[in-house]
Amino acid sequence: MKLGSLKEGGRDGTLVVVSRDLCRAVRATGIADTLQRALEDWSNIAPRLNALSDALNAGGAEGEFDLDAEKLASPLPRAYEFVDGSAYLPHVERVRRARGAEVPESFYTDPLMYQAVSAGFYGPREPVRVPSEEHGIDLEAEIVVVTDDVPMAPSPEQAAGHIQLVGLVNDVSLRNLIPGELAKGFGFLQSKPRSALSPVFVTPDELGDAWKGNKLHRPLLTHVNGEWFGAPEAGVDMQFDFGQLVAHAARTRPLSAGTIVGSGTVANQDTSLGASCFAERRTVETLEHGKPSTPFMKFGDTVRIEMLDEAGASIFGAIEQRIERADA
Repeated sequence: MKLGSLKEGGRDGTLVVVSRDLCRAVRATGIADTLQRALEDWSNIAPRLNALSDALNAGGAEGEFDLDAEKLASPLPRAYEFVDGSAYLPHVERVRRARGAEVPESFYTDPLMYQAVSAGFYGPREPVRVPSEEHGIDLEAEIVVVTDDVPMAPSPEQAAGHIQLVGLVNDVSLRNLIPGELAKGFGFLQSKPRSALSPVFVTPDELGDAWKGNKLHRPLLTHVNGEWFGAPEAGVDMQFDFGQLVAHAARTRPLSAGTIVGSGTVANQDTSLGASCFAERRTVETLEHGKPSTPFMKFGDTVRIEMLDEAGASIFGAIEQRIERADA
């Protein structure tokens, strides 16, 4: 099934079940008011949502309506926790090379991960607001999973059993602020503003053969200002699968239902497949030509991130955003 949230009913939105073709929806009235509430009692609520999804896709759900993506908030407008990994070796190697840093040996056996902003997410059609272009505005196209309650110290196999939903994220980065923050030895803060989630999240079974080995095996497509930017294969070059990433996050603490775990920027060794962020494209340009030629994003630029199934239909809907100056 596919789930989203309308921009109504308060800060956590109103839960809707969305049709497979993303054209229709129905409120989950009487089942769960919000997606967060559903995740907190997933074993009981998910079967009821599934039944509503079956009725909707069969054209017989009472109260169904045509879906307007502009009225969607992120599926989880806010979350108790968002931890973002960096599971794609090519991305880590390139962006670290760009700032003259080495890839730590431990990365090949132990995931990199940081605590991201979870108090609020942009809706999939809302602009990204940044104070200054001088910050080095960058997109990062990634995959995320959402868990129910995860106990402390699970095995990767146990952790995988707590993955209930899959989606996309534009994990916005301010590249020119990152080196100074990391030099302090305490991680990201100002360099990682709010992110945007895909219009819907889907259950792993909705993905069919594309979900295997706790990885999503489809290209992640990005356009910038209407032009192709990249379509790396998400199932290739991923050093750690999502079971391993969730287990890493829960090693010394339980995770609350509704925790979002990110894959990190999707990237392949094959650079002909393009990039999922500007930092990586600029690094490739530097390696090939001695300096980058592509600037970071400017006010007025647009980004579109989505994933298509084998028939060419959008799986999660598209994240479509414009970069705008933040008001004082």
